[in-house]
Amino acid sequence: MVITMVTIQNLTKQYNRDVQALRGIDLEIGPGMFGLVGPNGAGKTTLMRLIAGLLRPTDGRISLFGSDLATAKRKLAAKRGLGYLPQEFGFYPDLTAAQFLDYIAILKGIRHRTERQRQVESVLAMVRLTDQAGRKLKQFSGGMKRRVGIAQALIGQPRLLIVDEPTAGLDPEERVRLRNLLADTANHCTVILSTHIVEDISQSCDDLAVLHEGRVLFRGSPRDLIGAARGQVWTVMTNGERGYRERPFANATIVSTVQYQDGVQYRILGDPGPDYTAVPAEPGLEDGYIWLMNSTRG
Repeated sequence: MVITMVTIQNLTKQYNRDVQALRGIDLEIGPGMFGLVGPNGAGKTTLMRLIAGLLRPTDGRISLFGSDLATAKRKLAAKRGLGYLPQEFGFYPDLTAAQFLDYIAILKGIRHRTERQRQVESVLAMVRLTDQAGRKLKQFSGGMKRRVGIAQALIGQPRLLIVDEPTAGLDPEERVRLRNLLADTANHCTVILSTHIVEDISQSCDDLAVLHEGRVLFRGSPRDLIGAARGQVWTVMTNGERGYRERPFANATIVSTVQYQDGVQYRILGDPGPDYTAVPAEPGLEDGYIWLMNSTRG
């Protein structure tokens, strides 16, 4: 039997007469890592804030662990099992990592100093910052601060961890490190990872939803989304100048371009046309995502 951690029914959020951020969202999310992907402005952050109980929906219902967030008592009970890392997270730069996490533990109601110390040490070890516990946060890199952000969300041993755009602005090495950390975390709690970077979920999520203009455009496994682009992905080799100076494909989307000494290789989605020799390519998750987005434009 599949355990449902989050149930969302007919969820809408309207900020004013002109801005409807979410339009009738229905989702059920189980254990493991769940990917929520979509372009900027799709409504991902609004949905994360609603699940975290920071916003009230205009209509619809959200349940965490069977507790409906519509009542204050049940919302409080549900939030005790929740950890949240927003896209923009504030730090106290003159506190050390250990001091900051101890402060967060106090805010989460952990009164006993010994228990706070145990949890602080535990989460620092989980994010691989034990040897940096005594350093001030203002000395940390962007990636290290994101790891501290995940550590604070893990204080209190949550059953659900919500992470909004955690790798934005990080260098490739830190992005890989952070993705691996979230995948490890998903072994003992549900993780919802919201991102516009498809690569962030390609290796770690078994279940995902694509959000577009406030609606769920796709729900399924990465394999299902990849399958949507099968038969539509090609590689084409062109001989130099024409590839850069003109758009070579009228009915296709260029996914990537690689410059070689004797020409330019394109990876494209769609119809390559009769002017080039196109070689079929195995699609990836990014191909499926782009194909899906293109289908919304008619």
